[in-house]
Amino acid sequence: MNVHQRFDGPAQLRYGTPDFQVVVPGDYVLCAVSGRRIPLEGLRYWSVERQEAYAGPEEVMARLTGKG
Repeated sequence: MNVHQRFDGPAQLRYGTPDFQVVVPGDYVLCAVSGRRIPLEGLRYWSVERQEAYAGPEEVMARLTGKG
């Protein structure tokens, strides 16, 4: 995928270690905790086991502690 190419809508990803694979191209994914849009170029947090993305470390902790 060209990093400068733009798609209108959410991407579907397969989360791995240490990277993710784009299954369906898109501009963003949704945070599994907050529902916020995360641009693919800014995606830094995800769970391989749960196959979900997180907007930041606070959302990761919320999910891990059961508060999200």
